[in-house]
Amino acid sequence: MSKYIKLLRNKFDKYKIDGYVVPKNDDFFTEYSKINRLEIISKFTGSAGLAIIFKNKNLLFTDGRYTIQSEIECGKNFKIYAFEKLVNCKLFKNLTLGIDPKLFTNTQIRKFFLKNNKIKLISKNLIDEIKKQKINLSGKFFSLDKNVVGESVKSKINKISKYLKKNKSDYIFISAPENVAWLLNIRGEDGPNSPVPNSRLIIGKNEKIFLISKIEKCKKLLKEQVIKKNQFLDIDKLPKEIVNLKGKNFIIDDKSCSIYFENLIKSTFKINKREDPTYLFKSIKNKTEINNMIKAHITDGVALTKFIYWIKKINKKKITEVEAAIKLEKFRKKNKSFLYPSFDTIAGSGKNGAIVHYRAKKENCRKINKNEILLCDSGGQYKYGTTDVTRTICFANQSQNIKNIFTKVLKGHIAVATTNINKDNTGKKIDKRARKYLQESNLDYAHGTGHGVGFFLNVHEGPQAISKINTVKLKEGMVLSNEPGFYKKNKFGIRIENLVYVKKEKKKIFFKNLTMAPIEKDLINFNLLSKFEKNYLFKYHLDVYTKLSKYLRPNEKKWLLNFI
Repeated sequence: MSKYIKLLRNKFDKYKIDGYVVPKNDDFFTEYSKINRLEIISKFTGSAGLAIIFKNKNLLFTDGRYTIQSEIECGKNFKIYAFEKLVNCKLFKNLTLGIDPKLFTNTQIRKFFLKNNKIKLISKNLIDEIKKQKINLSGKFFSLDKNVVGESVKSKINKISKYLKKNKSDYIFISAPENVAWLLNIRGEDGPNSPVPNSRLIIGKNEKIFLISKIEKCKKLLKEQVIKKNQFLDIDKLPKEIVNLKGKNFIIDDKSCSIYFENLIKSTFKINKREDPTYLFKSIKNKTEINNMIKAHITDGVALTKFIYWIKKINKKKITEVEAAIKLEKFRKKNKSFLYPSFDTIAGSGKNGAIVHYRAKKENCRKINKNEILLCDSGGQYKYGTTDVTRTICFANQSQNIKNIFTKVLKGHIAVATTNINKDNTGKKIDKRARKYLQESNLDYAHGTGHGVGFFLNVHEGPQAISKINTVKLKEGMVLSNEPGFYKKNKFGIRIENLVYVKKEKKKIFFKNLTMAPIEKDLINFNLLSKFEKNYLFKYHLDVYTKLSKYLRPNEKKWLLNFI
């Protein structure tokens, strides 16, 4: 058993609790954070999870992407359940659970714990008490030019002001840093894979703004007058500054406004609404953002195409999964606009490909066996866009079974890409199209088909998504991933992922591919493809060749031509 679990349990009597809840998120509710208390207590490294430590047992909740991974990383010390088991949870009753009020929203508590248990707010984070983390969170904020983002701060704040007036509210508390980033056209250095500026923002109906952060992060913004001194609130002086605001009511966001901040606002103001409209505003990219994302994807496509050519045709060494990920990043780094990966590269060979969000580590990764298939999911943060792409690669002839499954995944991928969005206008409807061909053979995958993507921000951003439950209507300018897959435990993993955006022409909307990289033809059973699907594949690869060929060497160009 982990020494940290023992140290945590030693604190239960002092705080009079039966268990302590540890979420994956930090106090900004970001997916990828430099602070990972969940990993400290459980050794689980996935991007979605929650642990509950009791006096005599430990539970971990996660989603279908991490079923295998969680068993490997913490199955010895934790009983693992799907997140769904937390809703109206009956696994534990009549207990007092300790939580850090800065890490949970009231909505989460009502949904997961309140029905059968008592909640005790503990002002000190108990994980921080048992393990001090030395993490540099002093990354500076910087502004983006209007030529990059396509809309002024004034225009964006005006949208929020109109929303406040419509909802008869005096202020809105913007608690998600990615929303602050979008509204003020700023970015930061606080995330390991995302340029998030850890900060919060208050906007008044009269368009007054107050940026809440630490002064050392904002010096450049103040110097450039992106914000003025009277628009800055020091996080350390916050309680007093908020309660002194003049007005009657606030709008907060139930997805990212913590219990701590909600209670602070409720002490003086009435809460009118619990929804931040910035998520939706931000999800609809303008023409400048889309054009910049197209540019980023051509740059990214060149790097990935060169990598696929290298690993299939040039490399003769036996390399590890980690070495493959490093090589891919080297190809990306050749472009000066590349900053860093948008998430840790997933390079899963053979059975590791079945671990949906596998992370190869030097000490325990596999050598890539040329007789197995390689699942490679990666992305980049560029100065003008965020990318995310998955390709399944083979090096030798594969079994008919693998080819048939790959082809059914491809058919689902094409079905999504060619959806009539004017008719099937929500992710819930489109998700069915992606799974259709797999389900005909009683096959499926335990993750959504697609997620929203930010503009030079988080690689996972809603509210739009392609999943069994998402009902957000798709609109022009939204960007999503299209990534059906299939995973055979201890055998192999298959996924094909492109990013797409919603384009409008002649009053009709449709998906247009952003990702430009070849799809593995050596894994396709062409007998299973319809004439329409073959035609789609031909046009897609023609588009890839047209956009990328001028950046490729003669041998790479000749190889890519074979995909058409």
